[in-house]
Amino acid sequence: MARSGRCALILWLAALAVPAMTHAAGKCERLVVSGSPDAPPYLWRDTQDPKHLIGASADLFTQVATELGIKVEILYGGKRSQALEEVRSGRMDMLVDAPLTLSELDSLDYVHPALVQNDYLVWTRHAAPLQYRSLADLHGHSGAMSAKARPTQAFAALAQERLALVSTENLAQAFQKLMLGQVEYAIAGRYSGAATAQTLGMSKDLQASELPVDRPGLYLALSHDSACNDAWLRGQLARKMTELAASGVPPEVLSRNVERWKAQQVLSPVVPKQ
Repeated sequence: MARSGRCALILWLAALAVPAMTHAAGKCERLVVSGSPDAPPYLWRDTQDPKHLIGASADLFTQVATELGIKVEILYGGKRSQALEEVRSGRMDMLVDAPLTLSELDSLDYVHPALVQNDYLVWTRHAAPLQYRSLADLHGHSGAMSAKARPTQAFAALAQERLALVSTENLAQAFQKLMLGQVEYAIAGRYSGAATAQTLGMSKDLQASELPVDRPGLYLALSHDSACNDAWLRGQLARKMTELAASGVPPEVLSRNVERWKAQQVLSPVVPKQ
């Protein structure tokens, strides 16, 4: 083949490839996502529109998706276990608040870094404070933690081995045990603990350590069976998560959603389950 003929063939093949690549990168125009419906200020069911979830995780992900030109709908998929099953099955594309769990790697692709961090703190009564600097400070003291909490697997293993923790059905019960003096401390999230204390009228009676005992991330997790799960999307989301982590924006969005959640409680009180 003449040199000019080879050049023409290469240009023709390149022209065919460009729209194909563009289509591959842009095939995902809409993501249907879900998460825990009772974890303010990260996510909770909108009292004004119960089909949707709102909160800091929803706001942050919507911002990211908008920057990528992707429409997103954050739907109520049932309680946390049901939402997970909806994503595992591919009926929904993604979770926006997934804890990193090795057992889920067979069905989910986690995007790193995390969308937000969830600080777990030591909560005590003002009348009987317990200073926390390390896990050693909790030895010999009784504590409580909600069975719905999502600590890292490393902390869960350490807690089981070294701490005298009772498991409660939810965070409200853990705080009630603390107020009744049945335990000396409770382990709860910085924001979910504050939300629960306010709902139960305990804000003036409880205090939290500043130093976290655990700091699990809440990740975007794409279903292996999602039609949108491709290398382009995972790469773009990872880039956006990295930018977001360096921006200082997540704490501002969390604080804003604490106030948003408080305002909704005036009309429709809901006790967080974490």
